[in-house]
Amino acid sequence: MEYKKRIADSILRDKLDAMGAILIEGPKACGKTTTAEQIAGSVLYMDDPDKMDTYMQLVDTNIKLLLAGGTPRLIDEWQIAPKFWDAIRHEVDRRDEDGQFILTGSAVPADSEKIFHSGAARYGFLTMRTMSLWESGESSGSVSLGQLFREANTLDGRSSLSIEDLAYLTCRGGWPSATKKKTRKAALTIATEYYEAITRTDISRADGVSRDEERAKRIMRSYARQQGSQASIPTILADISSNEQSGISDETIASYVKALKKIFVIEDMKAWNPNLRSKTAIRTSDTRYYTDSSIAVAALGVGPEDLLNDPNTFGLLFETMAIRDLRVYADSLGGDVYHFRDKEGLECDAVVHLRNGSYGLVEIKLGGETLIKEGVATLTELAGKIDTEKMKAPSFLMVLTGIGEYPYRRAEDGVLVIPIGCLKD
Repeated sequence: MEYKKRIADSILRDKLDAMGAILIEGPKACGKTTTAEQIAGSVLYMDDPDKMDTYMQLVDTNIKLLLAGGTPRLIDEWQIAPKFWDAIRHEVDRRDEDGQFILTGSAVPADSEKIFHSGAARYGFLTMRTMSLWESGESSGSVSLGQLFREANTLDGRSSLSIEDLAYLTCRGGWPSATKKKTRKAALTIATEYYEAITRTDISRADGVSRDEERAKRIMRSYARQQGSQASIPTILADISSNEQSGISDETIASYVKALKKIFVIEDMKAWNPNLRSKTAIRTSDTRYYTDSSIAVAALGVGPEDLLNDPNTFGLLFETMAIRDLRVYADSLGGDVYHFRDKEGLECDAVVHLRNGSYGLVEIKLGGETLIKEGVATLTELAGKIDTEKMKAPSFLMVLTGIGEYPYRRAEDGVLVIPIGCLKD
């Protein structure tokens, strides 16, 4: 089957040019192995059921034999045998060459005690996510996020996404296999089955601790309702407690959330801490997000028609999808995405921040003139509070919308209004 190019392709090549080994992490089925295979000189599949026993014996007796092969040598699902980490570090030192190994894994090793070295100066790191709309072919890519940092005066192109398309894509998610299905019904099934696998087995395999399937579903459903918020663990506990037959503690909830992070189901967003003109306190709590909107959809048990009939939930889950896309695009620019909120309630959905100190402020809105104006008001208020004597002024202010055909710059304040169906890296 034809390989759909990923933004991570060029990032991986660049990192291999600089480092001896690269660790690719991310949720199961997001395309890590397939992407690595495109550049690998040889591959070792540690989860091959016909060879796993043999491989595990060699890990304990002659691991160097498993490292032999064309470079870069791909070790898939390396976390099954954490000893690979130090063995590869040592081999990178011995060979003294870049681009020797790629490790892929959909979980943090449960037995990290077998890792004795951080890997500093030997390993590079790459986080892969599910496909952005540009990668899956649903965005026209007429507006480049990178170009907005350089010059944002000219906006071209159009989005062909209808609101029905947007509801479907929010539910389908960016799973590579889902983008290749012949029917929308089949594509929507991928996320549902992924969610079932998480709650039945994966959440327990994350660290070897047995967890209750139904409790996992309740926690994931609550997390879905909290997308884009700074909900605390006690808040999630209060949300599910009425359905718990026995007492459950904050620590139990936290352990479930930690396990979901270890298998890259949850990727919360860090808070942005800019220099402001006033002494307003900035909230530092993480903002809750799943790595893909389809996980939240599956946890809530809804579909495209449900979202079309419930604009509030639709907007909430569209934001999760938009954050995923911004993160994917920011990765290609060497940047990160943060959230801003102060104690007075001023909140900005996303701040795309580059290593050179440049940043753009983004409000995410499903669409419509009223919501766009709300986003503009937030952006201009926050921009006015930033102390530009101590840090750069924002490169751009953007309202990222779901609905809308054309990207444009508002004449009255210069705020960009960009449909997500136009955006790329």
